[in-house]
Amino acid sequence: MSDTVFALASGAGLCAISVIRVSGPASDAALSSLCGALPAPRRASLRKIHHPHSGDLLDQCLVLRFPGPQSFTGEDGFELHIHGGRAVTAGVLAALGCCEGLRLAEPGEFTRRAFLSGKLDLTEAEGLADLIEASTAAQRDQALGLAGGRLREQAQAWRSAILGLQAQTEAAIDFSDEADVPANVSEGMAAQVSMLAKNMLLALADGKRGEILRSGFTVVLAGPPNAGKSSLMNALARRDVAIVSSIPGTTRDLIEVSLDLDGMPVILVDTAGLRDAGDEIEQEGIRRMRARASAADLVLWLVAPGQQSDCAVTSDAPVVSIGTKSDLVVIESEAEHLLSLSARTGQGVDQLLRLITDRARDALRPEEPALMSRERHRIAIRVACEALGRIREEMPVEVAAEELRMAARSLASMIGLVGPEDVLGEIFSRFCIGK
Repeated sequence: MSDTVFALASGAGLCAISVIRVSGPASDAALSSLCGALPAPRRASLRKIHHPHSGDLLDQCLVLRFPGPQSFTGEDGFELHIHGGRAVTAGVLAALGCCEGLRLAEPGEFTRRAFLSGKLDLTEAEGLADLIEASTAAQRDQALGLAGGRLREQAQAWRSAILGLQAQTEAAIDFSDEADVPANVSEGMAAQVSMLAKNMLLALADGKRGEILRSGFTVVLAGPPNAGKSSLMNALARRDVAIVSSIPGTTRDLIEVSLDLDGMPVILVDTAGLRDAGDEIEQEGIRRMRARASAADLVLWLVAPGQQSDCAVTSDAPVVSIGTKSDLVVIESEAEHLLSLSARTGQGVDQLLRLITDRARDALRPEEPALMSRERHRIAIRVACEALGRIREEMPVEVAAEELRMAARSLASMIGLVGPEDVLGEIFSRFCIGK
C-alpha cells in the first residue's frame, strides 16, 4: 500500500456538504499543497483550498487530518468537508488528481486497507457493507452487530478452544517422552470436541435468518390469470408498479417491489398467471414464476371468484390461499381462504399486510439478531464442525491434530486471518467507491 488514494465518500450530485477522503503515505504532502500549513490532528479546521498548480481558490471548507495509525485505515489520511456543488466537488477532485502519488480509489479500497492494517476483521468489514446497504431498522441492527464484532467474537472463542486442544495433541506428538505430557491426550478430548461441534451446529440451525434478513423476506404473488395479482401488487406497494388488464397473460416477467414493514425488509414479487396456454414468452414467465415460488419465503395463492382454488405451485415455503375481488360477490363463507380482500376498495388489504408482517417477524426474529449474514460464514463454520465431528477417542493423535488444524483454519478464514486473495477481491469489490 505504497500509493495514496482519494475518493468522494458522500453521495454524488447536488448536496449541502460533500466529503472527500484521502488515505496513504502522501496524504500530508497533498494536504499541504492544497491548504498550506498542516492542521492539528483530529481537529476540524476551516481552510481555503487552492489548486496545487494554478493556485486558483477552489473552496473554503473544513479539514480533518488523521495521522496513522490512529485512523480508519491505519494510514495517514485526511477528509475535506467541502460545499456540495458539482463544480466545487469536481474542482477539488481534479486538484487531488494533480497531486503527486495520488490516484482514485477502487471500490472498497479504504475498508480493505483498514482490514489489511488490522483495524477490523473480514466479518466487521462485511458488516460495514451491510450497514451502508441497510434499508430497514432490522437490517441496520443486524449490520451493526456484525460490524461490532459479534460473529468475530464467537468465532474467536470457538477457535481459541480448538487451538487449546490442538496444543495438547501437538505436545503429545513432539514431546511424548516428557514426564509432564499426558500419556493419552485423546482421553476426554472427544467430549470437549463434541460440545464445540454441538454449539456450532446450534448456530447453523437458525433457518438462515441472517441471509433472509439481509436480502429481504420474499413474498410471491401466484395464481391463475386475472386473479388480481397485479392489482394487489399496486395496492400493497401504494403505487402503480404493475400493468393491470383484463387480458390474460398481461404479466409475463417477474416484477419486484421492496417494502419496509415494521422495520423488516419484504420483497414482493408479482408473477405470470399460471395456465397451460400461452406463447413461448408467457411460458417462460410461468417457468420463472414456478422457480421464484419454489425459493420464496411465503407464497400467496390468489384466487378470484369462480376460479379453481387448489394451489398449483410447489414450494418449501408456507402457501396461504387468498380470495380476491371480494367486492364483486357476496361471500357466504371464507373457509376456502385464510383471507378475502378487494384491491379496488381496499377491504382486507391492511389485514394482509399485517399477515405478511407477522410471518416475516416470525421467520426473521429481529429481536434476536442472527450471528451469520452470508453463506460464506455458514460454509466456514460447517467445515469446522465437520472436521471436529471426525475426531474419535481411538484415532491416532496425529490424525486428531490434523482435524483440529483444519477446523481452526476454517474459522480463521472466516474472519480473515488466512484466506486467498480472490476471496478478498470478491468481498471488497462489492463496496461503493469511497468506503
